[in-house]
Amino acid sequence: MPVRIPAATKTEVFCMGAAGVTGFAPFYLMAPGAEERLSRQTVKWAPSWERNITFFRNPVERGIQRISPPVERTVKRIEHGLPLEKAAKRTNTTLRRNFERLGFKPT
Repeated sequence: MPVRIPAATKTEVFCMGAAGVTGFAPFYLMAPGAEERLSRQTVKWAPSWERNITFFRNPVERGIQRISPPVERTVKRIEHGLPLEKAAKRTNTTLRRNFERLGFKPT
């Protein structure tokens, strides 16, 4: 009895579609006449997209306003806790020492 492959979920279909579009977009754009076809489709569909984007704009703006303060606090807390300045100085010193050892004079 042959083993059946399970049906793809919506997420799998979306990921495979996105991968296909991403993989073949450069070849499509290299084809002759691609700019004209792309501009024709943009002229055709842009008004519809601009009308429909208003459905998403307000809820997204509200969501961003709601989550931005906690995200900002988290970024500041993480940034304050990391020794970024010390790591940058150490990297700079190491690079200078290696360049001088190789005979280059860093500016």
